[in-house]
Amino acid sequence: MRACPQSPHQQQLQRPEFLVVRDDLCRITRIDTYYGAHVQLPDAYRVPEERKMRIRSFPKVLLSAMACLAFFQPLSACSAQVSFSAQVVAPVELTAAQDHQRIMDLLHLTTLRPGASQDLESPYATNYDEAKANPYPNLPDPLVLKNGKRVTTAKAWWTKRRPQIIEAFDSEVYGRVPWKAPRINWEVVRVIHELNGDVPVITKILVGHVDNSAYPQIKVDMELKLSTPANALSPVPIVLEYTFGTFPVRSGAPTRPASAVPIGPTWQQLTLAKGWGYASFIPTSVQPDNGAGLTRGIIGLVNHGQPRKLDDWGALRAWAWGGSRVLDYFETDKNVDAKHVGLAGHSRYGKAALVTMAYDQRFAIAFVSSSGEGGAKLSRRHFGEQLENIAGPGEYHWMAGNFLKYAATLTANDLPVDSHELIALCAPRPAFIGGGATLGTSLIGDSWADVPGSFKGAAAAGPVYRLLGKNDLGTATIPPPETSLIDGDIAFRQHSGGHTPAPNWPSFLAFASHYFREAKLLSTVPSSRTDLPRPDTE
Repeated sequence: MRACPQSPHQQQLQRPEFLVVRDDLCRITRIDTYYGAHVQLPDAYRVPEERKMRIRSFPKVLLSAMACLAFFQPLSACSAQVSFSAQVVAPVELTAAQDHQRIMDLLHLTTLRPGASQDLESPYATNYDEAKANPYPNLPDPLVLKNGKRVTTAKAWWTKRRPQIIEAFDSEVYGRVPWKAPRINWEVVRVIHELNGDVPVITKILVGHVDNSAYPQIKVDMELKLSTPANALSPVPIVLEYTFGTFPVRSGAPTRPASAVPIGPTWQQLTLAKGWGYASFIPTSVQPDNGAGLTRGIIGLVNHGQPRKLDDWGALRAWAWGGSRVLDYFETDKNVDAKHVGLAGHSRYGKAALVTMAYDQRFAIAFVSSSGEGGAKLSRRHFGEQLENIAGPGEYHWMAGNFLKYAATLTANDLPVDSHELIALCAPRPAFIGGGATLGTSLIGDSWADVPGSFKGAAAAGPVYRLLGKNDLGTATIPPPETSLIDGDIAFRQHSGGHTPAPNWPSFLAFASHYFREAKLLSTVPSSRTDLPRPDTE
């Protein structure tokens, strides 16, 4: 039995209704004597069968006394201490390696298959040969129910098949969002009147304060920046990008170092040229991008600082939840046309953008760039990054704990779903899938992200789009680089620029123009606008 890392031997209760027990896998388990929560403990700590009874039928005081008797025995390094003080249990501190091993123990796994290596001399070198890329050619049918019956109507999709697919992703892949997550209080902390190119814009820097009254030990503040044309007379569509970094929130605060100067206008300037606005959201302000952070951020806050259950949400689902809360704010901002908000994300944030689009039907369109494994790429493909890479200690925190078993006793072919069904969950709304081209068998280009695998995922989502009266890609053959497929409701483009979204932005915005109106902007900011925020004074 392993000792709990950095854990005190005596645990305090969050409130009198809880009996707190720390088990041999270093989890704190609370027996809720008011709501009657069911708790699974290691055999050594379990209440004998003859003492089990329905919790709700007993007063809290009597039940607490019985629980004390049932657990009154010396425990080991993770011993339990019953107390009814009002102090809150501190967050558990685990390294990513420790938490990863904890999940393997819960799944009774001893080892995982090694992930693919980008070192072509390694015995585990990844495959870049298309002839060897499809060991599992048969994908789950998105239009066949679990009982084998075929889905032939839109009603059957919405009421039967779509909920089945969501349940599979929740349980086995991305994890479940708690049924009652905290509320957000949005605060505009800075307003800037500026020019982007030659277009005047109003930029708001906002912080979304997550309600942590139930567990004050963890604080979560979401970071968002929103820019809208200052000379617009009506609400405008917004393109929301998931991005890295932090925003300065006060006058005179230092800004991030500038990236390399792009050739031509930026995607934000291209967006403004259509009369639209743009926004940037930092997903890591909601949930850290590492396994050690799973008892922190929104996941840790909801779990009161305790490690996850096997089907709890991972970082991708938490980032998607954050994106949905941003859209909640947009629905209150009179400068934003919240019915026309698009999503954009690249690489790991391409995964997050696709997950957000799939789960939240309020988003109107998505640009999913180089999302790779765990995103638009088919997991059943043997090309570039593999399922086993995502299940390893470096990236497992993106997914539900249950996902690890598919890198051990099960394989990708045992997954009940695959990425084409994630894309299908976006239907009938438009989705643009893209990335850098795979150039030969070398690491040049965007080979690791397996953009051809994303194309195959998009093509396999086509039957659902057609069922709902929309158009698919129009082809099952991947086009050459720099060819835009944007005439259907699923779009695709690969470019020769490597692992970057930049070359695909013009094609995505042209695709979005099929669905978003282009707003006419006045040449000057109208003096009649009294709703404008006061400019920042620096």
